[in-house]
Amino acid sequence: MIQGRVRWKRFALVFVPALAVASVLVGATAEGAIGASFVVSGDTFKVSADTLQGQGFVQYGSTVENKKGQKIPVAVSGIRKATLTNMCQTVLVKSPVGAVTIRITAGTGKEPVTAENMIVDATQIEGNAVFTKLEAGRDASSLDQVPDGQGAAGMFGQQAAAVTIKDFRQVSWAVNAATFKLPGLKLAVEPGEHECF
Repeated sequence: MIQGRVRWKRFALVFVPALAVASVLVGATAEGAIGASFVVSGDTFKVSADTLQGQGFVQYGSTVENKKGQKIPVAVSGIRKATLTNMCQTVLVKSPVGAVTIRITAGTGKEPVTAENMIVDATQIEGNAVFTKLEAGRDASSLDQVPDGQGAAGMFGQQAAAVTIKDFRQVSWAVNAATFKLPGLKLAVEPGEHECF
C-alpha cells in the first residue's frame, strides 16, 4: 500500500506540470495567441470525430521541423470555419512510470466543437468525404478559401467551398487555430496506451 501511494505521488509530480502546460496551450489557442509556425514535438497525436464540417477548405504539401532540425513532410489542411461532433484527441507520451495517454474529449453533447481559421499539419486523414465546388491542381500560392492558407508557389494545391467528412480520423504533428471552442471539455491522464481510434 505504501509503495502504491509513492508511485501515484511520483505520477502526480510528473503530470501536474504537463496538465498545466496543456491547459495553457488550449487557452492560448482559443485566444489566437499561437503563431502559424513552431517547432513540433517528437510525438504525433490523433483526433477523431463523428463528423467534421467545414466552410472554406484548402490543402497542399509542406514540411514541419522538429527540435533536431529534421524536416517532416505533411499535408497542410486549412478550414475557415469548422465544427466537429464528438471529438476525441489522444497523445501517447513516455514517463518515468511508463507510457501514458493524455486524452481530451469535447463536443459530445448538443453543442459541437468549433474552430476558425484552423490549420492542421497531418500525416494521415481518413473518413467519408464530400467536397463542394472543388478545385484540384490549383497553385498552392493562389489558394483563397482560408485566410493565410497559402502554400509555396508552384506547389500542388486544392480547395473547396465546403467539406463534410464522416467518421473523421486524423494523425497530426500540429494544429493552429484563431479560435478553438471546446464545449464539455474533459482532459484525462491514463496509464498505458488508449486511443480514440
